[in-house]
Amino acid sequence: MRKTMSVMFIGLLGLFASVAQATEVAVVDWRQALMETRAAQQSMSQLESQIGSQQQQAQSLGQELERLQERLQQDGAVMSDSERQSLMQEGQQKERQFVELRQQIMQAQQQAEQAFLQDAEPKLERAVDEVMARHGIDVLMDINGIINTNQDLMNLTDEVTEILDSMN
Repeated sequence: MRKTMSVMFIGLLGLFASVAQATEVAVVDWRQALMETRAAQQSMSQLESQIGSQQQQAQSLGQELERLQERLQQDGAVMSDSERQSLMQEGQQKERQFVELRQQIMQAQQQAEQAFLQDAEPKLERAVDEVMARHGIDVLMDINGIINTNQDLMNLTDEVTEILDSMN
């Protein structure tokens, strides 16, 4: 009886080992796959043209704020109270403008990213399905979710990008 159980146990181990070896696992960096597409590059270019002037304005305001702070540090002790107060109010006003402008820029970036991802998600799913079928992949993992592996896993990121580009 023990001999029969041992043979069955060894047989089951062999079966599990063959199933584990038969599972094809690959990785993909879906963010990279999406961001390297022509559509993503075009979307980023459009966004840059939309918010480019705001970014320049924010940079200019930031430089003005730095100059005001330097002036206050260097000359603040010799300024009259009214001059110092006036300079501080100007700095506060520019800081509010800077913060508001940065928020507008960030909101525009988030909206553009959300619109792009919403449009790209079904295409990404189709591209991933196609690549998995082409290579007989059973498990496709996000490359950023892997902590450690003893195997060289097939990275399908570039292939997914190529398929996404062909869909446009």
